[in-house]
Amino acid sequence: MSTPVITIIDYGVGNLLSVQRGFENCGARVVATSDSKTILNAERVVLPGVGAFPNAMAALKRLDLINTIQELEKSETPLLAICLGMQLLMDESEEFGLTSGLGLIPGRVVAVPSTTTSGKTQKIPHIGWNEVHPRHVSQIWNDSLLKGNTVGEAAYFVHSYMAQPSDLKNEIAFAIYGGHKISAVISKKNITGCQFHPEKSGMVGLKILRSFCYD
Repeated sequence: MSTPVITIIDYGVGNLLSVQRGFENCGARVVATSDSKTILNAERVVLPGVGAFPNAMAALKRLDLINTIQELEKSETPLLAICLGMQLLMDESEEFGLTSGLGLIPGRVVAVPSTTTSGKTQKIPHIGWNEVHPRHVSQIWNDSLLKGNTVGEAAYFVHSYMAQPSDLKNEIAFAIYGGHKISAVISKKNITGCQFHPEKSGMVGLKILRSFCYD
């Protein structure tokens, strides 16, 4: 089996080192770059992200990477977007005003509710381990990067905003916080987004990273 090469988009937003180490633990070789040509010629691409949506989109625009990432859909290059990176896949975000996203998966990014469904105040950001469940019970993740995982396993979340896909067929898995369903994994064709951090989610996350490397 050849060594997979994972190209991480380096646009100054996110902890690249932890993502890199996660993939290296899976036996992959990692390239971090902001060069469009390198990204377009990559075998597999990762879009990480930590922080605010408008700042991240501004960084991608400044580096002329928006069209580059959108081209990955056409080339069918596998793309994994993590945390804020997943939110960037949406059409737009309400964080600090309305900001356009990459438009790769239809939907909007909204704030995680500050109250539970029973009306109690809850902590924002949502930080910690949370169980992940399939949106479509009949699917059980067979055709996704979660196919090696067990329903109900917990992953590590850190976020104040959440993606809301327009079509729930693009939501592979969800978590529940304060009674609210939060999109945990979304997918469309060659593109997958994880709201949680697989690189910080122990064996649960490593199984996802391995699936991305080798499937």
